[in-house]
Amino acid sequence: MKILLVSANREHYPYPVFPIGLSCLVASLAAAGHELSVLDLCFEPGPETALGERLASFSPALAVVSLRNIDNVTWPGCRSYLSGVRDVISICRSLARVVVGGSGFSLMPREILAYLDADYGVVGEGEEVLPRLVELIGQGACPSGLPGVLVRGADGFLPPLPVERIASPERSLFDVSRYQHHGGMANVQTKRGCPFACIYCTYPLLEGRRMRLRPISAIIAEIRALVEGHGISYIYFVDDIFNYPAAFAEQLCRTMAAEHLAINWSAFINPAFMPPGLLDAMLAAGCDAVEYGTDSGSPLMLRNLGKSFTVADVREASRLCRERRVDFAHYILFGGPGETRETILESFSLMDELEPTAVIAMTGIRIFPGTPLHRTALAEGVIDSVTDLLEPAFYISPAVRDEMAGLVASEAIKRRNWVVPGLEVNISDAMLEAMRMFPVKGPLWKLMKRLARSRIKPL
Repeated sequence: MKILLVSANREHYPYPVFPIGLSCLVASLAAAGHELSVLDLCFEPGPETALGERLASFSPALAVVSLRNIDNVTWPGCRSYLSGVRDVISICRSLARVVVGGSGFSLMPREILAYLDADYGVVGEGEEVLPRLVELIGQGACPSGLPGVLVRGADGFLPPLPVERIASPERSLFDVSRYQHHGGMANVQTKRGCPFACIYCTYPLLEGRRMRLRPISAIIAEIRALVEGHGISYIYFVDDIFNYPAAFAEQLCRTMAAEHLAINWSAFINPAFMPPGLLDAMLAAGCDAVEYGTDSGSPLMLRNLGKSFTVADVREASRLCRERRVDFAHYILFGGPGETRETILESFSLMDELEPTAVIAMTGIRIFPGTPLHRTALAEGVIDSVTDLLEPAFYISPAVRDEMAGLVASEAIKRRNWVVPGLEVNISDAMLEAMRMFPVKGPLWKLMKRLARSRIKPL
């Protein structure tokens, strides 16, 4: 069967992200004998025109559309992507049947399938079930009995089954180098699944709580292919938490160092699992920036948000970075259950003490079905059972609902290393464009020190 794979993501803020999930489907579909074409809409100036031209030239029987995110999860400047994806699917359905999937779709599959008006949906990981779905479509059979597969007009679906062997991305049909050129990096995933219990997080819902590790040899082969085959010099490990299990992360880093891979990289790190030996192994393997998912500087808020670490862990993890003179950032979430003016100021105070390269702060927390935060929001009347969560809804603690934006903005603007995207503090589209003029690979926040010495002023 001729299958067109479409990456619907067009977001460039703060960087364009390579469609790693869609690339994981290529190998299994090609192995089943299907003829494939890829259309990545991220860099298309006229996506509808490009899609129409590809449909006309390739004439697929089936279009597989990947939905990475449904909105930018940023308050108050929230942008939904769903209407644009619906337009893409409408164009595809004029000439082919359409399957929609991806992490964004899997958050609310019934609602999104109905909104997008696609023919089929795949919830969760698609490497194994999608070839079976395509086979049944080709036979004219009903695929409603497949785990994780939704059929347009049907009521329900069987729960998805996690894959045991995580596929390696097949990037040969994609323009990988463009992501480094425009976004400063490519991406690699080393594992799936999250055993932690952050109250807002969707990773356990999307990937399950059981952690499944990729073979280190497969990860090394993937990195080598990026370096030698695509000219990539910087990667970001997109794992929910790179450094857990710590022993696996250290083994991977020591193998990377032994292989002398010409690569620098960064990753998202849990402060509780950062022994000095692991950080040293990371640096020896090419790591030049660390991102901590800290969320708050308040002990109360760390407990309320379901974090697996303490303020003492955050202090120690930061100390290790300062001693080794490696750039590091803390990500903060303001507005969770129990947030007060005092807990907000605790976060500012701790960050002042730790002196990270950058602090990236978000105000309000996006509510997704199935999370503990969703249940809290229902119990407190923030939303009700008929609230349409396709429209972005955010939890903001009642104690700071009226003053949070002003308080965070007024405090953040005093600090040159703070970035608050939703409130456009020290960041804007114009400033991002200016930052991209610097020859930087990796996270843009690494430039905060250089910008502090430049003439570029925060907004």
